[in-house]
Amino acid sequence: MTNFNPLAKILDDNRLTGPNYVDWKRNLIIVLTADKIVYVLNAEPPELALTDATEEQRNAFDKWHEADEMAKCYILASMTNVLQKQCQGLVTAKDMMFHLKEMFGEQSRSARQTAMKNLMSTKMVEGTPVREHVLKMISFINELDMLGAEMDAETKVDAILSSLTDSFNQFIMNYNMNKMDVTLSELLNMLQAAEDLIKKEKPAVMLAEKLESTLKFKPKGKNFKKKGFQSFKKAQGDKVNKITENKKPKGNCFHCGKPGHWKRNCRHYLASLKKNKPSEGVQGDPKAK
Repeated sequence: MTNFNPLAKILDDNRLTGPNYVDWKRNLIIVLTADKIVYVLNAEPPELALTDATEEQRNAFDKWHEADEMAKCYILASMTNVLQKQCQGLVTAKDMMFHLKEMFGEQSRSARQTAMKNLMSTKMVEGTPVREHVLKMISFINELDMLGAEMDAETKVDAILSSLTDSFNQFIMNYNMNKMDVTLSELLNMLQAAEDLIKKEKPAVMLAEKLESTLKFKPKGKNFKKKGFQSFKKAQGDKVNKITENKKPKGNCFHCGKPGHWKRNCRHYLASLKKNKPSEGVQGDPKAK
């Protein structure tokens, strides 16, 4: 086929045969988008009043039909001869694509289900750069768009936000509270900025958690272990009891009858013992006899 633009070579290398409908359609849209004529696949042709049409209306009509003829050439030239014969009688490029969808649309539906499953099941892994993850999610969304899935802008953003890790919870809360409305490209830039802030705050959070852990588990000395603490408590109790006993008021002395001391500490009793010791020693001495 004649190359209308350099990208048209991908259609040369991937002609529509039937089983490759999904890949062929994706490549076709790439080429038509590069030529800025992809709109003819979805838009209705402008109406032209034969008698009182303005110059602006005639220019719009001519432009649309020129783009449509170009798109039809790309479609017909990128398929097998058998398929060409089936599509030659169709008026517009949109009609051709509708006819091909009826023939091979089940492949597109199966591919759409796979892309939707990938979009909904993919979750960001902790430590993965947010840019890498979001670009993967956008590729799934673009694939769904090409396969004809209808997703509004909010659903696309929600799919990405719900796939993020818990470290982005604060960002998601701020996003919802401020009722933001952004494109996927803008969301990607915002998430990268949020990721930089999270990386800066993380060391401080880790330090605080470590300090809290240290303070919480600091009493681990021998007196604070279960058994050691009980021994320590018992020793303190014994010490208190001993002090208490020493502070108990003493009764009357059994020797002199005076209060404030015991007999063993009575000076009169001790003096009597001292006085009696020599006499006892003389009586017991054999020489004294």
